[in-house]
Amino acid sequence: MDTQPKESRLEEFIADPIKALWKLSLPMMFGMAVQAIYMLVDTAFIGKWVGGTALAALGYVFPFLFILMGITFGIGSGATTVIAQFIGAKDKKNADNAAEHTILLGLIMGIIIVVFGLLFGHKFIGVQGADIETVEVALDYFYIMIGGSIFMILSVFFRSILSGEGEMMFPMKVLGAGTVLNIILDPIFIHYYQIAGAAIATVISQAIVTVVFIYALLFKQHSYITFNLKYFSFNMKIIKDIFRLGIPASLSMIIMSMGILLFNWILGTSDAVAAYQTAGRIEHLFFLPIISVATSLVTLVGMFYGAKRLDLIRTIIKYGLTRAVAISLSFSILFLFFSGSILPVFTDSPEIIRLSVLYFKIMAFAYPFITIGMTSTRIMQGLGVAYPIFILTLFRVVIISASLAWYFVIILEKPVHYAWVGTLISCILTAAVSLFWLRSILKRSMKPILETG
Repeated sequence: MDTQPKESRLEEFIADPIKALWKLSLPMMFGMAVQAIYMLVDTAFIGKWVGGTALAALGYVFPFLFILMGITFGIGSGATTVIAQFIGAKDKKNADNAAEHTILLGLIMGIIIVVFGLLFGHKFIGVQGADIETVEVALDYFYIMIGGSIFMILSVFFRSILSGEGEMMFPMKVLGAGTVLNIILDPIFIHYYQIAGAAIATVISQAIVTVVFIYALLFKQHSYITFNLKYFSFNMKIIKDIFRLGIPASLSMIIMSMGILLFNWILGTSDAVAAYQTAGRIEHLFFLPIISVATSLVTLVGMFYGAKRLDLIRTIIKYGLTRAVAISLSFSILFLFFSGSILPVFTDSPEIIRLSVLYFKIMAFAYPFITIGMTSTRIMQGLGVAYPIFILTLFRVVIISASLAWYFVIILEKPVHYAWVGTLISCILTAAVSLFWLRSILKRSMKPILETG
């Protein structure tokens, strides 16, 4: 067996940063597309076979799972930035050590989250105002998902490590295969165990993905990063750097989850919550390319910053931001004109369909602004400045969006779709602030590079 580690991709990315962006983004986009298809198939199976109550139950579970994903992806993005900057500085020893610390964090986080979820999950779901029947259905799904959450955490962290070194193809294949397995298992387990079957299928596929990553990276050394756990040396500075860059992103995701929880409460009825969550899962198609480009920019900006290549940083920021906005405009058109034809695939409820279509008619205008905000904050993270992502998310989700939704729906007693008008307003304002902030941080971050020549 060949156990020689791969070469760094730094020089390849420096030679052609535009090609590098798509080389990183497209495999990730494809892998996430397969995952999105799974989410849509999962939603369709549950909506058609189990019913509207089950769709609403998913809506009440989602905020907690979103918190879990937020913490995981946030810390993972911090690890990606740290590893990318070490590789950019040609410091492989610390890049390896950062990867090992990331896996340690994943194990510790997994244990804590499982214990917390099993002890307090019922209170979290119950506080959102769901009726007793919906809470019981939600808990059937929740406890299984949280029990297997350690596999999700580790698989995300392995992907984050590979993203830091610029390897996107291999994790795309692994995660894509895991998602296909999930799609195959879904109808079988849902048929026998209803909504709990969807959770069982997900946990099984995530466990297999994690085992594949462990074998490929720790035993076969299928990466530039090398894992030598026998010689692991704990370094608090690496932990601090991962948290410094990752915690703001995690907090931003938690804020978004709190926003979903608030919206569930503001929307009030099970039909409105089901429409909100069903539309959100379909909307995930829009986020696929945007997240892929934004995540790739973290890697490239981090590497170029570590290599002190100011020219390449400016080139890739301008190119990545403009292309992401162009992609978002195409999705705005798609959802604005065709959402009414898409939604009947997922539910037979006329009210859920009506509310979901209203959601898309409003949110289609928000997608370019969401793209600007998301991409700008990820660029700032690649430059080593992570706190704007948290502050801007707090500004968008809580200070503006949730407040306006509460004012329109609860105080003025407007129809529930006015909640999404508040979201549109918040996205426009946040995009303007994020662009101004990015320009300021870019100037400040580039100053040390210019001073040292």
